[in-house]
Amino acid sequence: MKAVFLDCATLPHPIEKPQWISEWTDHSATPKTAEAVIKALEDAEICITNKVPITAAVVQSSPKLKLICVAATGYDCIDLQACRENGITVVNVPGYATQSVAESVIGSLFILRRQLRRYDQLARTVWPESEHFCVHDAPILDIAGATLGIFGHGTIGSEVARLAKTLGMNVLLAEHRGRPSLREGYTRFEEVIARSDVISLHSPLMPATVGMIGHAEISRMKTGALIINTSRGGLIQEAALIDGLETGHLGGAALDVLSTEPPPENLALLHCKHPNLLITPHVAWASQSGLAALSRGITQNLEAYHLGHPINVV
Repeated sequence: MKAVFLDCATLPHPIEKPQWISEWTDHSATPKTAEAVIKALEDAEICITNKVPITAAVVQSSPKLKLICVAATGYDCIDLQACRENGITVVNVPGYATQSVAESVIGSLFILRRQLRRYDQLARTVWPESEHFCVHDAPILDIAGATLGIFGHGTIGSEVARLAKTLGMNVLLAEHRGRPSLREGYTRFEEVIARSDVISLHSPLMPATVGMIGHAEISRMKTGALIINTSRGGLIQEAALIDGLETGHLGGAALDVLSTEPPPENLALLHCKHPNLLITPHVAWASQSGLAALSRGITQNLEAYHLGHPINVV
């Protein structure tokens, strides 16, 4: 039996090869073209992928493929319909990074609301020449009492809500846009946009959510509101975000994900000089505990498949 990990370098440590797999191939990275993926998966029964897409063309050209293990929770890189039509089981690793991502959101809240990046800069440049023991500049805002709007109330969104409430925040759960009736505990999409001091995105990327935060939504947000995105870059229209930052309507943003990953050097967001824009390279999930849980999850998925009872099937 042959197993192939298409982008193993997305994990800092290798997955230990199960004894029952006779051939295991690690590719540090595989080009995201159908031709490259097909070549890498030649004669493979098991494919492990984090972000390398498995398209219909790949599926149709990989007749021995029986299992795709997504080394993540999100599986938008997989053509599920093509897999189902060709008898390929797709599994993921749910919940492995709940704590890590939720804590990243809370950390970003403090950085943005309390202007920590700006004051770090001032401490190095202005403070040594100051006549006083302190330097006043951008307004510092408390966390307690602020309203946090959460878009996507799955495992991670729920943990963010729990942590935010312990900090004294008011939490609003956004209903799906256009849903005719409200679920208990949810607030209309448009109302959450208008009332939130901070919005945190945890929705999966699908046709209904692509570009869900654009010019219209940002224009309805409070002046000085913040956006945090640890889900998928495609949820935000990046040109609209830049406009909101540069005009001063938005107070800042923390982005762990971008529309293209890795981003091209000329991606406009990377050149936005807003002092309260924080961009990290898709690592909100990657605490040591998160990495360990992901490795365990992949191994458990492989063992369950080997025993004939796949788990975490999507």
